[in-house]
Amino acid sequence: MAQLFSADWMNELKDAWNNEPEVCEKLAEIGFDSVIYCGFKNEDNPRGIFVVEKGTCVRAGAWTAGDPEANWDMRADLKDWLKWVENGIGMAGMGIAFATGKLKFKVGDYKGMLKDPRMANPFVKSFGLMQLIGADELA
Repeated sequence: MAQLFSADWMNELKDAWNNEPEVCEKLAEIGFDSVIYCGFKNEDNPRGIFVVEKGTCVRAGAWTAGDPEANWDMRADLKDWLKWVENGIGMAGMGIAFATGKLKFKVGDYKGMLKDPRMANPFVKSFGLMQLIGADELA
């Protein structure tokens, strides 16, 4: 397994995303294009980047200062990310994580996304992909 949000881990997630029709094909149907960051609440900069064009992840890796601006920037504490990687998270769990502040969106309209099942369902499934690939803790 690779370390959470490392370039290797982000690329494993990219492969899982592109091989999961319930994520990439459903998002392709609505022409979903997005730059997604992920990282930790206590850090200014994100750790990983995920670039999606028409539902397909075209680039993933470790975030760098020259990366394009985010449409979505998800943050949580390491312990919460690792819990979701190990156990997964469903729609109800996602709502609780957001409502309690365990999952923060520095950029992106979480409430708007949840109101659109064409986006919400693939979003929750993408967290399930994290569970499939697993992750090592940070060094």
